[in-house]
This record gives sequence, C-alpha cells and structure tokens, in this order.
Amino acid sequence: MKIVLISTYELGHQPFGLASPAAWLRRDGHEVRCIDTSQQALRDHEGTLSAADVVALYVPMHTATRIAMHAIRRVRDLNPGARLCAYGLYAPMNADVLRELGVEKIIGGEFEKGLVEWAKSTTPRKPTDGLNGAPSFVSLERLTFLTPDRSGLPALRKYAKLHLPHGEELVTGYTEATRGCKHLCRHCPIVPVYNGAFRVVQKDVVLADIRQQVAAGAQHITFGDPDFFNGPTHAVAILEALHREFPAVSYDVTIKVEHLLKHADLLPILKATNCTFVVTAVESFDNAVLARLDKGHTNDDFFRVVELFRRCGLGLTPTFVPFTPWTSLATYESFLNTIALLNLVENVSPIQLAIRLLIPAGSRLLELAEIQDIIAPFDREKLCYPWHNPDPRVDELQRELEAAIQQGSRIGLPRPHVFAQVSRLANEKSGAPMKDFDPFPSRATIPYLTEPWYC
Repeated sequence: MKIVLISTYELGHQPFGLASPAAWLRRDGHEVRCIDTSQQALRDHEGTLSAADVVALYVPMHTATRIAMHAIRRVRDLNPGARLCAYGLYAPMNADVLRELGVEKIIGGEFEKGLVEWAKSTTPRKPTDGLNGAPSFVSLERLTFLTPDRSGLPALRKYAKLHLPHGEELVTGYTEATRGCKHLCRHCPIVPVYNGAFRVVQKDVVLADIRQQVAAGAQHITFGDPDFFNGPTHAVAILEALHREFPAVSYDVTIKVEHLLKHADLLPILKATNCTFVVTAVESFDNAVLARLDKGHTNDDFFRVVELFRRCGLGLTPTFVPFTPWTSLATYESFLNTIALLNLVENVSPIQLAIRLLIPAGSRLLELAEIQDIIAPFDREKLCYPWHNPDPRVDELQRELEAAIQQGSRIGLPRPHVFAQVSRLANEKSGAPMKDFDPFPSRATIPYLTEPWYC
C-alpha cells in the first residue's frame, strides 16, 4: 500500500512523528513517503499525493493542526479516493472538525500500532465506543517501540540549530524518551489525551535514534518529553549512556518546576553529562493564576530553581503564558519587572512575553466556572474557545507586542532590545513611568535554539 505521512510543524525539529510510524509501516511492508511541510511544499509532491492509498497527518500541537486542516483540503482535491488519518495529541481533541473535513481515522496517544492496524483494513470503520458511549480515539497501550526511520526526511541541517555564545551553530537532532505526563495542569493539551499517564520509550530505542542522528551530523539533541523527570531513573540512565558514547554531544530537556526542586540532587548529573539548558514552564509569577492553572508550584518555588541553577551553572529557559483572563496592565508590568530583577531577560525567548492562554477542546480550564462565564462558542477554524480580557487594553497590548516581537525577530534584534521595546509599549499602554532595566547581561552568555518555542 502507498502511504504518505505529513507533518506540518514540529517546533523546528526533524519530525519524530513521521520517523517513528514510518518504521512501523515499512516493517509491515508498506511503501511510505514522508512530507514535512515546514521544509517542503505540498505542490512539489502532488504526484505522490495523487497516487497515495492512505494519507496520514501528524498533529502534535495547535499550530500544526490548523495548518493540517488546509493540507487536508488540498489532499482531498488532489486525491478524493485516498483514505485519511489524523494522529497525534490534537487529533482526538478536534475529532469532530477533522472528520467533517473527511478524515476517516483519528488516533491519539500511542499511535504507531493503531496506524499499522488501520492501514491493513480495507473498508472504513467507525471508532470503537469509549466511556459513556463517546467515541474512543486514544490508545495508551504500552508499546515496544522501533528505532525511528528517518530516511527520506529533509536533512537535519535544515532544521533549528543550537546557537552558542561565540556565534557557532550546532546541528540539532530530536528524540523522545517518554510520552504523556503524570500531571494534570489545567491548560495543558496533554491532559485530555493522557489524563495523568505517561509511557516510556525503551532506552535502547532512544539511544539508537540518537546514534543515527549523530551519524547524520547532529551535535546537539533536544529531548521532546513533556517532562523529562516523569521517570527520573529512566532519564538518568539514558543521559549517562549518551554521554559515555558521545561525550561531545550536548542536549536540552524540559522539566517541571516542581520536579526540578524534588530532584535537585540530579541537577549536577545534568551538568556533568553536557546539558546546555533546561526548559521549564513557569507560566506566571502570580500565585492565584498558578493555582487556577493547577501548575503545582508557586513563584517562590521558581525563585528557588533560579538560585539552584545559578549555583550549579546550568542554563535555564523559562516559558510563560503572561496573557490570561486574569492579567491586568499592572500584573503584566510586574511580570516584566520580575524577569528583569531575576536577571533572566536573556534567558526568555521574546515570543514568551506575548503568549496568550489557549483554551482548546477538552481543556481542564473548562471546569472553571469563571472560564465558562467568559468564553465564546468554540471556533472551528481557530480550534479554540475565544475569550476577551475584562480590560480591552490588555488584549490590545498583547496584539501590539506580538507584532513588535515578530518584527524584532525578522530583523534579528537582540533579546534585551526586544525586552526594552516590550517594556516601553506596556508602559505607554498603562501610563506608568518608564522603568530602566539596564544593564543587561551579554547575549553571548546564553545558548538558545534558533527556532523559538511556540504552540
């Protein structure tokens, strides 16, 4: 069978979400072609799409899903007879919309085995009923994984790179050691699918995937786990094996604030095994907002993490959701002041200063009565519940900041300059006196990936 796998956006990484199922499908005897539309135009692959029996689109995040909706329409025009599948985190949450577009199969959670089984079938099938008669699109089966097959994907050098202090850029690979998450943060899109579960990718598979990427030129590895310390013993075993085999290869990971504190004794291991930086989702410095989001940490907890990282010499990359229904102009200025006072201006990707809370289908935020009071009906094109801040100036500021930050990124403005511009716009909106955030540390001290985090 001729199968085409499509990825639309995977945070600037060579898509694991194509490489892993490609290995399973090829083992089963299928002819598999992979298209990554972040690097390749669909129009250049119209012949491949027209000849496909099956087209499966990977939708691991919100942006990827919205782009995939346009890709689905194009595929349907080119090949009305192709059977369509959408798989990944955002597929179950948007099943109704995707099925209206002609998608036959929806798979969330552990999707590899489900893709193989579906590809074997010859007639469309209805989803199996789940709890309370609702369709079940999610599998949390514990799989024995295969080494991802990255053949046919664009070269690693075409994707995001690690920018080092002296200006050198390292070719960056990407892999996953676990999926899902033990935690139930209200705003997290992982929760509606995994509901507090996480699954381990076997150590030998992870190392084999890293090995093939190093052979293809990778000098740095991003671990895409939602929380690398969900399974700390598994994580440390992989890092120590990686460092023994490739001592010159660096890496980055994502770890919750509460896990950085709980497993503070493991931070020296990260440092010793060539960890360049740790991403941690702080979201807010407002404890009331953190409680609403059910983040599991307080602002004081994060301040302790900052101190721990400075003592052990590890890089820290915090991420935020500064614009929420509870944000005021005053709390936003306090947010900026705190970043400056903690000397983290260089550590924060500028886009993090303008992120707006997203409320997708199935979000635990919908459990909050105060959210139900402010949301509009679900937007089937934007794939979220629209909301507005009680103070329209806050929404205006968010839009202005997003535009300014995107412009700054296009022309390559240093982070301190962008931060100063953001501060100026916030001051102008509120009428508060300008703050002086100088001096900033040198940009040359902070490594970063050239693709900024988004959603």
